Amino acid sequence: MAGRLRGKVALITGSDSGIGRATAVEFAKEGADVVVNYLHDAEGAEETRRRVEAAGGRSVAVQADVSDEAQVASIFDRAVAEFGRVDILVNNTGLDASGTQVAELSTDVWDRAIRTNLYGYFFCARRFIQLRRSAGGGGKIINVTSVHEEIPRAGAADYDCSKGAIRNLTRTLALELAPDHINVNNLAPGMVLTPFNQEAIDDPKAREEQTSSIPWKRAADPSEIGRLAVFLASEDADYVTGASYVIDGGLMQNQGQGA
Repeated sequence: MAGRLRGKVALITGSDSGIGRATAVEFAKEGADVVVNYLHDAEGAEETRRRVEAAGGRSVAVQADVSDEAQVASIFDRAVAEFGRVDILVNNTGLDASGTQVAELSTDVWDRAIRTNLYGYFFCARRFIQLRRSAGGGGKIINVTSVHEEIPRAGAADYDCSKGAIRNLTRTLALELAPDHINVNNLAPGMVLTPFNQEAIDDPKAREEQTSSIPWKRAADPSEIGRLAVFLASEDADYVTGASYVIDGGLMQNQGQGA
């Protein structure tokens, strides 16, 4: 039903493309105003902002590195200055796996992934909680993780460990924040047609090969993730907390086949 997020303000990190952009647009369709965060892609962030406004929401783009807690504070300060509050946080910024096995994985590469994928979520969640408590409670945190919060890949220890840690951060926050009526949940996509999978977007043959292990034989469109995020951000999900919503076309159910 349209308008489920009317009057709400959402802050979405990493919303200059992909899942973040799609979620921003879906939120705007439901009546939300959106703070668009980005790191490098100012043009992409501006395109997201334009799409949000075309969908009926107000929007502002804010450049910041979520691995830096001072810059995270600046995102929220700008959001409050523009809109007066933040009701919904979508932690979406992330670095993909380096493709390097642990024996050759440098400390710098490991640290960069953990600081962005885990510390960034922690910094944003902490500031959001402080703001919501000062406003009397209520609110939604949606952490975008991955099926790799549960299932590993060789060469992806940096990514897998950060996503698994977010899973437990989400569960811990769900317990801590229940008295404040702040819901905390994960969105755990499988393969999605975003810049993380640019080869599959550009090359139909590569896409067919990469989706062969998915029972539905296709990747998700980012808008499908965005629409699930709308549910988790809405009052329809007020009794949902501490959960991981897997959206993967059945990929995780297929892991044991052929063993």
